[in-house]
Amino acid sequence: MNSSADPAPPAGGGPRPRVGLLGTGPWAHRTHAPALAAHAGSEFAGVWGRRPEAAAELARAHGVKVYEDPDALFADCDAVAFALPPDVQAPLAVRAAGAGCHLLLDKPVATTVEEARAVADAAARSGVASVVFLTLRFAEPTATWVEEQAGRSGWFTASAHWLGAVFPPDGEPSPYADSPWRKAKGGLWDVGPHALSVLIPVLGDVTAVSATRGTSDVVQLALRHTSGAVSTAVLSLGAPPAAAGVGLELRGAAGVFGLPDWSDVPGAYGRALDALLTSARTKVPDPRDAAFGARLTEILAEAERLAEAERLAAGTA
Repeated sequence: MNSSADPAPPAGGGPRPRVGLLGTGPWAHRTHAPALAAHAGSEFAGVWGRRPEAAAELARAHGVKVYEDPDALFADCDAVAFALPPDVQAPLAVRAAGAGCHLLLDKPVATTVEEARAVADAAARSGVASVVFLTLRFAEPTATWVEEQAGRSGWFTASAHWLGAVFPPDGEPSPYADSPWRKAKGGLWDVGPHALSVLIPVLGDVTAVSATRGTSDVVQLALRHTSGAVSTAVLSLGAPPAAAGVGLELRGAAGVFGLPDWSDVPGAYGRALDALLTSARTKVPDPRDAAFGARLTEILAEAERLAEAERLAAGTA
């Protein structure tokens, strides 16, 4: 069923590809599972989670099978969607690719360069399609906006900020606060991929990076791109609620362009699944695939290294 030689069927007919979900946290409940259940072009096949009781609850809510073993889910599915911490996701994604499953990955793919590259290499070796769910690249109108800006030239600079109140200094934490990996890695790793996923297709790949830490988990990135443009990004999950928000502004020869507002994240997830199934059917890699996800990890890992080196140097000065 999940042979990479027989991926998603043509749009004109045939059985719908079966998609399994790994993960049972708030993101899986609010986005992944509803989007998979609503997707007209595939069949939501079942759920596996590290907590069997949570997996059973989520599977029951959507009338699908609960799996006690991820390898059994891989054997029953054509594609798998991940709603897991990055360093749990990565080794399971390698196993899923080896079983012939196409990969709908969450960001970041991994928090080490070695594991992120292992996922990209496994997908390439097994001939399976992959897509990383980077919200701004699939939500509307932001996805179309990014494509429009990528078609322009003459960019001068850009500035981005993604300031989340997941771990606010005052007020109630968000539903995603009970996340050990987010507490450990902060906004650089959780929301940094979103900012980079817009800056890179418009300004070009990153050729140089510097990073500075601020209060809480704030990290400021300064980037140089292949186009010659430079950009900045300020990232945090510990912003006060009154200061939280997302924005990105591009400046160039054609003028100033601001990132539009977006909504309907489950709809964006459905479009990410569309992109995965299209890539599986056509054999054409998606630009937001595991290789792109690995590149994001490379940049973030270097930024983390530089920010930590600066912090240590400041502490001994």
